[in-house]
Amino acid sequence: MDLEKLLDMGESETVEFKETFDRETLETVVAFANTRGGAILIGVNNAGGVKGAPIGPETIPKWSNQISQATEPTLIADFQVESIEGKTVVAILVKEYPLKPVSYRGRCYRRIRNSNRVMSPQEIAHMHLQSTGNSWDALPAPISAKDWLDVERIRIYLQGAAASGRRKIAKSADPIEILKKIELIKKNKPTWAAVLLFGKNPQSPLTQATIHCGRFKEEATIIDDRLISGSLIEEIDEALDFIRKNIRVRFHISGEAQREEIWDYPLEALREAVINAVCHRDYSDPADIQIKIYEDSLQIWNPGGLPFDMTVDDLLDPAHSSRPRNKLIAQVFYDMGLIERYGSGIQRMIQACRKSGLPDPVFEEKSGGFAIRFQKSLLNEERLIKAGLNKRQIEALRYAKEKGRITNIEYQEEWGVSKATATRDLALLIKKGFLVQYGKTGRGTFYKLKGS
Repeated sequence: MDLEKLLDMGESETVEFKETFDRETLETVVAFANTRGGAILIGVNNAGGVKGAPIGPETIPKWSNQISQATEPTLIADFQVESIEGKTVVAILVKEYPLKPVSYRGRCYRRIRNSNRVMSPQEIAHMHLQSTGNSWDALPAPISAKDWLDVERIRIYLQGAAASGRRKIAKSADPIEILKKIELIKKNKPTWAAVLLFGKNPQSPLTQATIHCGRFKEEATIIDDRLISGSLIEEIDEALDFIRKNIRVRFHISGEAQREEIWDYPLEALREAVINAVCHRDYSDPADIQIKIYEDSLQIWNPGGLPFDMTVDDLLDPAHSSRPRNKLIAQVFYDMGLIERYGSGIQRMIQACRKSGLPDPVFEEKSGGFAIRFQKSLLNEERLIKAGLNKRQIEALRYAKEKGRITNIEYQEEWGVSKATATRDLALLIKKGFLVQYGKTGRGTFYKLKGS
């Protein structure tokens, strides 16, 4: 491994600098093993300055022994010793461990960006399930399938799966027996997935399996509020109904026979986001899914962050693989045509927003969960009027959108104003968050719509 290249890269999710071998080094070994592996460079300060590590003949065997004795399961690290700038640097190379989590003195750590974080009992349980190829929703619930499942809800699923062509099911087939064959029922016990999808009252054993929707004028002023419960399919339908009720729609009349509905946000993207939240949330977490609708944005938050080996950057990669938190729920949604190819939902949301002329949705791990935030167009008429812009300034923003950019000279020529007026208007549009300046001064300076 090229240690000098690692020095240039700086600390990250897979690189750590330590001046000496200490307790924190052992924590980092465990965090790397529980995440993506990594390299710890001993003899380097936090800023990447090479200080050197004094080592003798017994140093490496001693460190190796400390790592193996302090970790459970036992970790065996590799070591690489090099001279950099005339000083000794030791790299401790840690591979991702296949059966997670690994602990140090009874505590488990995971790597987040360039730091280590102690894992909660809930995270430990999820990591173990994920590393063994299982998921929480596949565990059997301690209740009777016959008493707790709604056969009519199962039939609706079977009809939807047959209509989509994704699962061939005979019309005469017994619904309960079908669920046994696809392992939604195990030893006459429904899995948690079956309870959530087909239970007579899913919220009886799982009170947290709800969606809380709110329409806000401001953060503390609630205009509309609804707590949605029922089966997961019913929750999706009701949540989308609440959203449609609380966002605006206008109609575009064209030469076609029908008028075109134009919503604040594309409905197909919102549907994808709601299904994503319901499918991938952590149902062992006591929090509910939250949908918050504001004047200029809409946020959907679900408990449970991304899988342990995935980042937001990974998620935005069109080629990323799908790692559903709830595998059986995801399979049922796929069977019914609610989700398409696994892992493609994020790109569909992005494309739908771009087609509607809106900023890309913002995806982030937030408050112990995962959030998707949709934003109205910067050029939304209501927003422009509320910002107090005059006609010339509004036209300048539309010019910047159409042309991709605007310069001070173009502003002067297009609206016949002085350089001072153009400069003042452009500065105001930056201050109010509509434009971003590129370049400091002179002919090379131009302005683009924020987020474009």
